[in-house]
Amino acid sequence: MSIRDTTRRAFLKRAAVGAGSVAGAGLLPDASAQTLDQHQDATAAAPQAHAAGAANGTFFNTQDAATIAAFTERLMPGAPGKPGARDAGVLNYIDLALSGAYAELQEFYRRGLAQLDAYCRKTYSEPFVRLDTGKQDAVITALEQGKATGFTWPTAQAFFETLRTHTIEGLFADPVYGGNKDFAGWRLVGFPGGQAVYTPADLQNRQAFTRAPMIGLQAQAGKAPTT
Repeated sequence: MSIRDTTRRAFLKRAAVGAGSVAGAGLLPDASAQTLDQHQDATAAAPQAHAAGAANGTFFNTQDAATIAAFTERLMPGAPGKPGARDAGVLNYIDLALSGAYAELQEFYRRGLAQLDAYCRKTYSEPFVRLDTGKQDAVITALEQGKATGFTWPTAQAFFETLRTHTIEGLFADPVYGGNKDFAGWRLVGFPGGQAVYTPADLQNRQAFTRAPMIGLQAQAGKAPTT
């Protein structure tokens, strides 16, 4: 794994802990929220919703699903023994969120993905998913710095910030929301999930808590309450 990949992983881990996103979802970047408020009339001229492919969940079509999977993996790349966005099911998290809690961001994503595709084809003559990792990183950097051309709404930076935030959520929110598969994100940062009992020694321990089992909301679904 490259130095850039290692730095990116470290940043997202710090961001997740700092934002308190390890335990739940619901983070929305100010930039994207402000952009949506300023463009309420944009949906009138918007294209129709993509038809979801049979294997793509609830919102993304095949092409967009592949783009989101590749993009989020570059934001949080996997490595031997260290799960990345693909391992944690970040694509599934975003796909489900856009059909539920984040349904108001559907047009934001459609337009952002269309602009991303146009920028990549203009700059490198290929869509994002066909670029090598170096060029993908260059595209992401251009978005982050607002230097990617052809973006109107959402802006390049707003699209990047939203995807980065949703990647963090997909990695570290409770698995009940569709991401953090097998507690990959929680294990990465040493978050123990719900434990039946914490001993006094556990509460005073400053080291990462790793004792099994880690229990999320999903693991409790369908269980009858004890009496």
